[in-house]
Amino acid sequence: MASHEKVPMLDEGYRKLGDELQRLKLERPLIVDAIEEARAHGDLSENAEYHAAKERQGQVEATIAHIEDQLARAQIIDPKTLSGNRVMFGATVTLMDEDDKEVRYQIVGQVEADAKAGRISYNSPLGKALIGRTVEDEVEVTVPSGDKYYQVAKVEFI
Repeated sequence: MASHEKVPMLDEGYRKLGDELQRLKLERPLIVDAIEEARAHGDLSENAEYHAAKERQGQVEATIAHIEDQLARAQIIDPKTLSGNRVMFGATVTLMDEDDKEVRYQIVGQVEADAKAGRISYNSPLGKALIGRTVEDEVEVTVPSGDKYYQVAKVEFI
């Protein structure tokens, strides 16, 4: 069942989803052709190509429906239009870890999240812990490797 809740994302994430949707829609006729070709081989009960093509068709249709739902509920946020001293969606946050090592993350939607590139989802454990915090606030977050402690050093909207 689809939710009516808005899905915050950056323009980049919206475009990325749109590109993926177009790619999947182009794949549709290829899957239909593969199904037809597999059907031509006869007995469907023992036809691995047919079953694989049907499974792929189901995956593609489900993904298309999911992406269309996300795009319909998208709330595109431009961080440059935001300001303030509180961490919120789109903010770039500079943190100091327990060893006084600086780490920097931008709070983004699930579509754009890429921790290696310094982009974490607002739904991630750290993202949730940071939302609403201000400079000097201390943050404790439990991650798979254990508890981590940070102090918010800077909040920017770039």
